[in-house]
Amino acid sequence: MTSSIKGIGIANGGGDCPGLNAVIRGAVRAAILRHGWKVVGILDGFDGLIWPEKTIPLTVDRIAGILPRGGTILGSRSRGDPFHHTTDQGCAVTQEDFLTCRRTMEKLEIDALVVIGGDGTQTLARDLGRLGIPVVGVPKTIDNDLKATEVTFGFDTALHVATDAIDRLHTTAESHGRVMVIEVMGRDAGWIALHSGIAGGADVILIPEIPFTIENVCSRLRNRAATGKKFSIVVVAEGAKLPPADPFGNPFPTPRPGQVGILVGEAIRESLKQDVRTTVLGHIQRGGSPSPFDRILSTRFGVEAVELIARGEYGRMVCLRAGEIESVPIEDAVGEVRLVDPNGSMVRTAKAVGIIFGDEP
Repeated sequence: MTSSIKGIGIANGGGDCPGLNAVIRGAVRAAILRHGWKVVGILDGFDGLIWPEKTIPLTVDRIAGILPRGGTILGSRSRGDPFHHTTDQGCAVTQEDFLTCRRTMEKLEIDALVVIGGDGTQTLARDLGRLGIPVVGVPKTIDNDLKATEVTFGFDTALHVATDAIDRLHTTAESHGRVMVIEVMGRDAGWIALHSGIAGGADVILIPEIPFTIENVCSRLRNRAATGKKFSIVVVAEGAKLPPADPFGNPFPTPRPGQVGILVGEAIRESLKQDVRTTVLGHIQRGGSPSPFDRILSTRFGVEAVELIARGEYGRMVCLRAGEIESVPIEDAVGEVRLVDPNGSMVRTAKAVGIIFGDEP
């Protein structure tokens, strides 16, 4: 099967993520040094599959030095895609798109694609595969919410950033006797909030999977103050679901991205009549150099994606299971978010050390 491959393309979609460049580097080096293939970088998401001029050759020299770099040398698209045809199931790739991609791939001498991205990007990869494009996937999201893999690259780096921020807020919170609210990423799943909250010694963690009330949060903070603890740390996932109303019966507005932590902080301040400050980490968690764990995982993912192509195992996505790199059908990897189990061991551990989730006082 290896002898039939002359060149491959690499594309990444969705938001940037620490470790993207490490995946690209691993795939390029494995493709060139191990198999002697040509490698083409697809720029700005999938745009290069529509417009051939939006591609670049990827050589060993060109990817030199990118291992520790954040972001992606290929650029990305966090919203939209060139295959924007709305169906009952959302956006899909059509036969016309397939023909366009196939012509582009033939022009660029690309025999298969490595597609790096989260659920939305992998769904597009699945659709391309269904129409006959040889494709393999690499899971990417700092939210760690793809069900087919135990860990996604980028999560560990985001966790380090969030934990470091909590550590820093601890010192200023204690100095001023304040409640510090910190909002971290996690639109659908609360993995970053849960892990960083435990690692950073938070008092309250609010995640999408566990309903909470401001009354329960404030009860916890009052109890801390009554025992002489004049400061508290509240970690909020950006996707945490606000209760219908605040403690005074006022409906919460529909939050915009980055606003949940602010609304929670304001409600706590009004209830406790205490100084509350809110920090929204936002895209800080997605930037910067990847951690050593993410560099290694990304490299392993990139190499295995190339090996899947060499073996002709298309329509599959690499994953991490029990410490080993494996693969699953892309069909099985998309459409379902990996959520925190409210009764799982991580939540039980947090509760055992006194952290509350706002579901009870």
